[in-house]
Amino acid sequence: MQFVPASTPNQLPSRQAWCFAFVERELLLPDAATVVLRPLEAHAWQAEATARHYLGTLGEVDCWALVLPAAPPGWRRMPLRAAMMGLEAPLGALAGRAAQILEWDRSHRFCGACGTPTALQAGERARICPACKHTAYPRLSPAMMALVWRPGEVLLARSPHYAAGMYSALAGFVEAGESLEDCVHREVAEEVAVSVQDLRYFGSQSWPFPHSLMVAFTARWTGGEIVPQAGEIEDAQWFPIDALPGIPPRFSIAGHLIRDTLEAMQAGRHG
Repeated sequence: MQFVPASTPNQLPSRQAWCFAFVERELLLPDAATVVLRPLEAHAWQAEATARHYLGTLGEVDCWALVLPAAPPGWRRMPLRAAMMGLEAPLGALAGRAAQILEWDRSHRFCGACGTPTALQAGERARICPACKHTAYPRLSPAMMALVWRPGEVLLARSPHYAAGMYSALAGFVEAGESLEDCVHREVAEEVAVSVQDLRYFGSQSWPFPHSLMVAFTARWTGGEIVPQAGEIEDAQWFPIDALPGIPPRFSIAGHLIRDTLEAMQAGRHG
């Protein structure tokens, strides 16, 4: 199914709609043993919603982001991360998009320049201040991710908040004035005290916790011994490509980055 983004509903709405509804930032799912969503009647929950935003169409079916005061009968709340892991990829991505737009709307009800209540801007995804005309668009925070490698090994680390036994690639937010490449070199040096070269772009992923854009690279180790950054990195090690610890699932770009790079290294296509 192809998703076509839009901020203004079509003049002729679809008979059904995908409704990504949240109660206290948790996604609503039908009461069932599986994580699944189905289109609803187009008018479903519109009257009860305390906030609603049009997202576009998925397979020519309208999509809405909604905030409800409580879960309706027959529906249950689920943390967004858990829901995204279980939903089909297009629906998981749209749930993340919905969550980011609703959080932007919630956190920009007042002008950041003069404090005046803002209003939705017609025709685009923005809130505008009627007093000073300051305009707030949905915010993104770019972050890099780097899988450092050397022949036969990859460098993986764990932060204190990770699940027990879980390791991942290095990651960090881009600072003002930095390029993505600058950020990779700085974060790798800060977090594990090694140097890298030969950065290769792998891919990107919108990450709605709360509004990040993860940009992933591989990077070849060129020197230095691992020294974990105090307070940030609980442990970091070189792992043979055939003896990895627990790593993130494929629903996250970290899971794809690590697995796809290992497959390429094992097949001799990376290096």
